[in-house]
This record gives sequence, structure tokens and C-alpha cells, in this order.
Amino acid sequence: MALTDKVLLLGVDGLDPKLTSKFLKEGKLPNIKKFVDAGAQRENLQLICTPPTITPPLWTTLATGALPVTHGITCFWRQDPVHLDTAGYNLDSRLCHAEALWNVTAEAGMKTLVWHWPGSSWPPTSDNPNLHVVDGTQPAAPNSGVAKVEGEKMVLAKATLKEVQFKPAATTNTGAGCVIEDIPETEDTFDANSVLGGDAMSMRNIILKQSDGEDGIEDVAIDLCNSPIKDATGWADAPADAKEFYVVTSSGLVRRPCLILKNEEGKYDRVAYYHSKKDVEPIVVLKKDEYKMGVVDEMIYKEEKVMASRNMMVMDIAEDGSFVRFWMSKAFDVAHDTMFHPKSLYKQIVDNVGYVPPTPTFGGKNLEIVNRIMMPTWDHYCQWQADTLNYLIDENKYDVVFSHIHNVDAQGHMFWYYGKNRPVMNKLEEEEYQAAMEEVYLQTDRYLGRFTHYLDEGWTIMIFSDHGLLTPEEEEKPLIGDAFGCNVMVMQELGFTILKKDENGNNLKEIDWEKTRAVATRGGQIYINLKGKYPTGIVDPADKYELEREIIDGLYNYRLNGKRVIAVAMRNKDAMVLGTGGPQCGDVLYWLEEGVNRLHGDALPMVEGYKETSVSPIFIAAGKGLKKGYKSQRIIRQADMAPTLAHMLDVRMPKQCEGAVIYQILEDADYVD
Repeated sequence: MALTDKVLLLGVDGLDPKLTSKFLKEGKLPNIKKFVDAGAQRENLQLICTPPTITPPLWTTLATGALPVTHGITCFWRQDPVHLDTAGYNLDSRLCHAEALWNVTAEAGMKTLVWHWPGSSWPPTSDNPNLHVVDGTQPAAPNSGVAKVEGEKMVLAKATLKEVQFKPAATTNTGAGCVIEDIPETEDTFDANSVLGGDAMSMRNIILKQSDGEDGIEDVAIDLCNSPIKDATGWADAPADAKEFYVVTSSGLVRRPCLILKNEEGKYDRVAYYHSKKDVEPIVVLKKDEYKMGVVDEMIYKEEKVMASRNMMVMDIAEDGSFVRFWMSKAFDVAHDTMFHPKSLYKQIVDNVGYVPPTPTFGGKNLEIVNRIMMPTWDHYCQWQADTLNYLIDENKYDVVFSHIHNVDAQGHMFWYYGKNRPVMNKLEEEEYQAAMEEVYLQTDRYLGRFTHYLDEGWTIMIFSDHGLLTPEEEEKPLIGDAFGCNVMVMQELGFTILKKDENGNNLKEIDWEKTRAVATRGGQIYINLKGKYPTGIVDPADKYELEREIIDGLYNYRLNGKRVIAVAMRNKDAMVLGTGGPQCGDVLYWLEEGVNRLHGDALPMVEGYKETSVSPIFIAAGKGLKKGYKSQRIIRQADMAPTLAHMLDVRMPKQCEGAVIYQILEDADYVD
């Protein structure tokens, strides 16, 4: 007999039980407190995850009840079967070897919605009409930029400039600007796709310093546009005292004219953004600090004209009209319904809630941008997602909803890093970044508060995360264990990875495969350069076992500032005892010691860090079928979520399920701890 017939799963990427508990005690999370007081969970709100502590494998475990060694999703990236220095994007449900619970509920006749569930939801793996799936609206999606036609942009307009300059994101590290003063407003001047890298879904990166990898997240590139401010000329309808400048769009292919307008007091306070000078009406008019959402404009993308939506804000405007600072979000194709199943869902959402808002990708290293751009943009997205889910649940009458939001992880990856590890940080800035992270938790509480009414309507609601988020107490970290490519330095010091050198004996950013026996790649994975398996192979298969022992010994003996940095290292076959390993993992797996890990992915699940943070995920359950105000002493694991829900809904278990029902928290259970 079913304990419930309505289930809402609210996944929040990166939500930390330790930090959540801290803010709860301080009375700062009133909506989360409602769920805690009404429900059943462990005293510390902790959920136990299985390494690797990375987004895709953990969300997949939550959905399937299977461990990573079984379901096969072990990272954002999947090792290329031929080239050891190349990895392919791994967020593809067709690579998952375990059945998801949402296929089971759809099969059982329950109308089921899966909303942006990283790692295993797209493309849909069932054609059952009861299953609806949406993806691609946030980071950590299968090609999360699928609807993106242009990245974020900052425009600086000054009276002292002489020409329009455009610096695309792909070339910001070169220091070279592209001068485009003389181009017509819609003329194609260069191949933007070649500049921006097209839709490549593979990664090849040699990490020689911290900023080459995950620590370089602060350096997310954006488009920069500089434009001279001049007296307005050639307009169909412009005030006599208006001034003009241009905004470059479509990755350099188009420029849009803008007017700077005076108010009744004779001060310049507005920017009017136009399609062309021939138009009488602007696309949008913006005042300073006025956050405009869903501004639709025609753009050129892959030689096609598309309508795209973006957010905009005038950050600064001089009263005399001599200076304007103008931010524009990523632009999303408003007709792009590729990741909505059925496609009718997209039109339904757009018509009744609004266009998918773009999420921010830069801002962490600048507190002004954090507070004025990044936070409001994520606030807008959280509001839109809450509006959308509420609308879809009520309108489409879903019985089971799997949902995920990425705001804590996306912002936390920047804020915790800056709050502790930036060399230029002073005490004031450290506290400001801590305050920014606290605001993210308040943002999340407001988002979750939009669903509390379902408790009164007989729903069962579970809140959980994939992992927590932290930065270590130690300032210096070893150059090993990074998710962004082949991490060379420790492996080079140990003699396993060899780089080519120039004529002066300096290391080149190129691996010498004729001398390299093994490489560390994809965070926590070491692959042996084996003969017969890779074209570059130099290690005889008969020597593989002994080399694995040598690598493990080397890792355990490695010291940074006199301290060991490797917590656990083991052969692939031995990693099964932790629920990981298998053919999608390296020959040797390892995790870093507490204090020297980065943010979460290279750590064991129980690691703790700076300012009461941890790697552990959160679990809160409330509503129909669950004990109220109950604190369990039982260890609750991510693999237990799917079987517990299957039991409560009275449906069969997912086929590869390895978890166990959490009987102790159920209303009908007579279990005591």
C-alpha cells in the first residue's frame, strides 16, 4: 500500500548540511526550518555520498539507487578510449547503465516531471507518455550552452574614446582588441564560431599551474566592448541633446546603436537600446541599476538570424553623458526547444511564465559584480524556476517531480575560493565574501519557501544535494586532483609524467608520451600509458600491477610543506569497496587529505573545511508518509533515496538499485533507533 501519491524532490546542488545547520540555529532560514520541523531526518541533516564527490555521479546515484561503479557515470568527463590527454563530455543518459526511478513511476501510470537533473536525465530514456523531461536551463547540463547564441558582455562607453573596439571572450587573454568602427550594422565580418570554439564537446588541457585548472574559475572570459560617446546624428527620432554609442552583439557581427537621454532636470540618466537608427521606438530603455529581464533582440548565430533573450543593466551613467557602463547577460535563442520533452512544454512555459533566463558565468573576483549582477541574476533564475515548477505542477497535474537547481554550487565555487584563498584578500573582503555566501543560502531558502504550500496539500517533499562545498584551511594545495584535464606537476615530480622541453630546457605544455608511464586526469584518476591500449603506450601489460604499486607508494610518500597530501589511493579493482571504480575510472584512484583539497571533487565525502563547511550533502524529508519532528540515528545514504521513494509510492525498485529503504523515517514503521 502506498504511503504517498504525490512526491516533490527539491535538489539543490552544493547545499551543505553543516552550514545549513549553522544558519538555522541563527534563525536565518525560516522556510527550511518549516521542512525540518515538519519532517524526519538525521540530527545533523547529513546525507552520506559515495566518491567521487562530483555532481553527475551523485545525482545519478540519487535517481537510480545504484552506486557509481554500477551506473558508470563517474565524472563530468569520460576518458577518451584512444588519447590519454583527451576527455569527452559525459552528461548523457545513454552512458548510464542503471534504470532511473522516473522511468519506473512513469511506467506505473504516474505523471512524472524531471527538471534539469544532471548526469542521467537527457535524453529521455523512456518513451512513456507519462514522462516529461526538461534540461539545458542551467550549468551542469548536457551541453548547457545549447540555447546560447552569445556570452556575457560588458560595455564601456566614453566620450574620450575614438573608435569602437570589441574583444571576444575567446581572445581576452591575448590583450588584442578587434577594431570594428567601420562595419555596417548587420554585415558579417568574421566567423564568430571559429573564434568561440563552436560546439566542441571534448577537452584537452595540460595543467601546469593552479590557474590552468579548477582554481582558474575566476578567469571566466566575457565579451568586452568599448565605444566612443558622440552627439547623436542620423536618427529617425532623437532629442536634440541626446548622445549616442554602439553595443557590439552577435560575437562581432552586429552593432546596436544606443541613445543616452536626459531627464527633466537636464541630467543624463537613461540608455535607450535600438535595433537601428531608423527605428522610432527602442527595444528597451534602461535607467541606472534597473535590472531588465527578457529583453528580446535579433541576432546572428551560425550565419542565421535568430531572436534571442537576455538581461541587461546600466551599472553607471555620468550625469553629463560622458560615461556609461552597461552589462548584458548571455543571450538565449527564444525558439530553442531542443531540451524540452515533449517540445510543447517549452511553449507552455514561455507563454505562461516567460523565457528561460540566462544564468551568470562571471563575477566572483569582483564584489561589486557579485552584488549588483551575479546575485540578482541568480535571484531572477530562482524565481523563474519556482514560478515554472509551481505552474507546471498545478497545470499539468504531475504526481512525481524530480527537480534540481544549481545556484549554491555555481556561486559557491567562486565565493568560498575568494573568501579564503585569494592572496590580495584583506579581512574586510574575506568577511564580505562570507556574507555573499550567506546571501546565497538566504536566496535558496526563499526558493524552497515557494514550495512549502505543497506540505498542506498532501505532498511528500524531500530536499537533498549531491555534495557540500568548501575551501580548505590550507593556503597551498598540491597540483594533483583537478577536474579540468591532465594535472602534471606532482606526477612529474614523482617521475611518472614527463613533459617535452624547449631548447633552453624549459617545460613545454606538451606531454612526452615516449617517456610518460602514467598521467593524472579528470580529478582523482590515474591512467597508465599501456601498450596495446593506447597508441602512445610504453608500459608492458605484465608490468602494470607493479607500476600501480609504485604509483600508490609515490602518492602516499609525497609531501607538501612536510605533510602527506593523499588520504586514500587504491587500484581500480579495490575501489569497488567504496562503490566506485569500474571501466569508466582510471587504473589508480586517489583522494586528497582534508585541508589540501580544492572545493569538493577531489575529497572524501566526510571532509570539512573553512568556516563550518563540509563536502557532505544534505537530506531533509517532510510531508505525507513521513514521521514528524523525528531525528534518526541511522546513516542515510544517497543510494537509499530511490528505494525509499519506490517503497513509499508502492512501485517496483529500479532494476540496478543497491540502496535500502529508510524504514526508520516512515510513518507506518515501528522502528526505533
